[in-house]
Amino acid sequence: MTTGKINVSVENIFPLIKKFLYSDHEIFLRELISNGTDATLKLKHLTSIGEAKVEYGNPIIEVKIDKEGKKLHIIDQGLGMTADEVEKYINQVAFSGAEEFLDKYKDSAKDSGIIGHFGLGFYSAFMVAEKVEIITKSFKDEPAAHWTCDGSPEFTLEPADKTSRGTEIILHIAEDSLEFLEEYKIKELLNKYNKFMPIPIKFGTKTEKIEQKNGEEVAEEDKDKTFTEVEVDNIINNPNPAWTKQPTELSAEDYKNFYHELYPMQFEEPLFHIHLNVDYPFNLTGILYFPKLGSDLQIQKDKIQLYQNQVYVTDNVEGIVPEFLMMLKGVVDSPDIPLNVSRSGLQADAAVKKISNYITRKVADKLKSLFTENREDFEQKWNDIKIVLEYGMLSEDKFYEKAGAFVLYPTVDGKFYTLEEIKENLAANQTDKDGKLVVLYAGNKEAQHSYIEIAKDKGYEVLLLDSPIISHLIQKIEGDNSNMTFVRVDSDHIDNLIKKEETTISKLSEEEQTNLKTVLEAIVPKQTYSVQLEALDSNASPFIITQPEFMRRMKEMSQSGGGGMFGMGNMPEMYNLVVNTNSELATSILNNKDKDAQESLVKQALDLAKLSQNLLKGEALTAFVKRSFEMIK
Repeated sequence: MTTGKINVSVENIFPLIKKFLYSDHEIFLRELISNGTDATLKLKHLTSIGEAKVEYGNPIIEVKIDKEGKKLHIIDQGLGMTADEVEKYINQVAFSGAEEFLDKYKDSAKDSGIIGHFGLGFYSAFMVAEKVEIITKSFKDEPAAHWTCDGSPEFTLEPADKTSRGTEIILHIAEDSLEFLEEYKIKELLNKYNKFMPIPIKFGTKTEKIEQKNGEEVAEEDKDKTFTEVEVDNIINNPNPAWTKQPTELSAEDYKNFYHELYPMQFEEPLFHIHLNVDYPFNLTGILYFPKLGSDLQIQKDKIQLYQNQVYVTDNVEGIVPEFLMMLKGVVDSPDIPLNVSRSGLQADAAVKKISNYITRKVADKLKSLFTENREDFEQKWNDIKIVLEYGMLSEDKFYEKAGAFVLYPTVDGKFYTLEEIKENLAANQTDKDGKLVVLYAGNKEAQHSYIEIAKDKGYEVLLLDSPIISHLIQKIEGDNSNMTFVRVDSDHIDNLIKKEETTISKLSEEEQTNLKTVLEAIVPKQTYSVQLEALDSNASPFIITQPEFMRRMKEMSQSGGGGMFGMGNMPEMYNLVVNTNSELATSILNNKDKDAQESLVKQALDLAKLSQNLLKGEALTAFVKRSFEMIK
């Protein structure tokens, strides 16, 4: 038996491990199972190239709880260690067995899936254990070894009587970590971190019914009589998840099934998926799903999961996945993503940026192909995905460049245009006298119905743009298309929105117009409405309430963050009251010499205009209804 001191530079590394190395104590299980997986995959590689003259077989990793003995066992059937290797790998902390191994077998081991990045992984055991034992037997013909350490730098190393190949790690769980002896807790951790590890993981057993008798299939009607129950290993993971396969091996059904395997509590089907698969200039595999999103940017619970060689790392994928795609679901797996020592935080570097750019490009290409292959289906899904795409156009220039080919702009009548199609289809009718294409849009079909109808009567198309960030997007598109402007249908009278050469002459003289304005301004509340007289068609509404595009847009941008003008989000609402000087009502108000009658005419007309803009509410609405009933008695 040998005793010795672990070769670490600080007197006692264990308090440090416990306190700083890992923020999450629970990841000890991930690290130890990853080490076992590593040892098994190394053996697989060595047997495949003829260096290990042993039978690889069908190795598994087993996790066992001994509640009475307060012990947790992690047992693998991998390549094991000799006493010398234990001395070298376990006692020289900074040594990563995986790194040295990869170095030695660089070329042939590239695809053997060795996890790596686990230099300090083994020592995470001391976060939950007061004593750790290793009993290990190498695949080489050498005696087994038994290493014990109680969390101080002293250890003992002696021969063991283990005869089967592999390593057993025994954790004597500390008093402050007894939860890790509970079956539900270990099950939860295995499910979180090891659900897709590449080696089968056994945790207990389960009973299964076997439907055969004397080696023959049983007739359907006899089945219930001939079940035999047998106890089988309870394998908790799927070692070959969908993202490790080639897209050609998977059907649409396989993709859907994997989505539900990832998110068992997710009952809606995803809209479509994007399979990521690249091995140069970095390694990356994964599957991203577009879920149904609608227009609310809600905080989501099922996020994209980051794996490294099938080991779960985190669901905080900021930096790797572009921000606008964070609302998607799925898996990204890459051995090339640099992690800090605890593997729980990403380090910013050039590789991560390249991966992010690749994902952006891949998503854009997939969207373009979906649009091209089945436009009708894409249009039907538009409302469920638009928020992601619009956000992408605002936040990623590379995505914005590609988005013109598939981003859609629906009309109030359910037609869909791309930006180029808007230019082609609307230019003839909606270009103003200065040669600018005016794109009319509504933010709410119901609330702006009367304005939409006025525009449609003129033969104009009205788009329906109703997402919370549309003001920002419109601003960006206008910046890149100088001869194009977007205006909401209720931001002015239609003849002012698209100004043509012809002008309508007012029936009222200048003096009459001045008098009318004076009367109106005395009655209409100045703090909310600015009175504007316009000579419009005599059939047009006499009073129209509009909200200037610029002011409203700046206010919306300020409220939804990032843009607009400082402090505008808190500004009170301001409207224009457009009064049609060619309407009969304008003449009636002007010619009515009874002050009270004049005032009630103006108030009634203003309330009707407010009603059509959905602005008449509360006390004012009650008074209006009462007054209207009085008038029709």
